[in-house]
Formats: sequence, C-alpha cells, structure tokens
Amino acid sequence: MTRCLRLDRLVGRHVYTADNRRLGRLEEFRAERCGTAWVITDYVIGTAGLIERLGLGARLVLGVRRTTGYVARWDQLDLSNPERPTLRCPVENLQRR
Repeated sequence: MTRCLRLDRLVGRHVYTADNRRLGRLEEFRAERCGTAWVITDYVIGTAGLIERLGLGARLVLGVRRTTGYVARWDQLDLSNPERPTLRCPVENLQRR
C-alpha cells in the first residue's frame, strides 16, 4: 500500500515508545529514489537528527561535539496517527547515533 504523508507536519513531533514514554523528537528523514517517487528509509530521532538536518555548520557554530539519538527504519515507526508517532519495536532494536 502506498501512503503519502506531509513530512513538514511530522518534523518536531515527539516519538513515543510502546509504553507511552517520550523517546525524542522526529528531526530528520532519510529517503531513496524509487522510480519517480521518493521512499523514506529511516527516521532520525533526537538531537542527532537535528544536527544532521542542520549540517556541519550548525555543529561548529553551536559547539556541539556529541549528539544523542536513534535511527528507526521505516518499518519500526507507526505513523497511522501522524500526530503521535509510536515505535513498533523496543528501543533496544533501534540504531544509536
């Protein structure tokens, strides 16, 4: 099933774990081109995603040396309610950033 969501409405939303705890904010998306469409492959959650989105310049200006965050594959995040993105897996299954 193909599903379209407006990414600008997802950026900055809190991501929740299965037990309703806040994990961090959804800050960045990674996508790949698939024919004429773009497909989301990963979601970056937390300050690591914010710095990734803003780039190296922001890191230098802000003096950020280390960031924390998680990377969730496209299938690890439930977006059936875009107002409240929720993990489909335990936090331990996410890649650390």
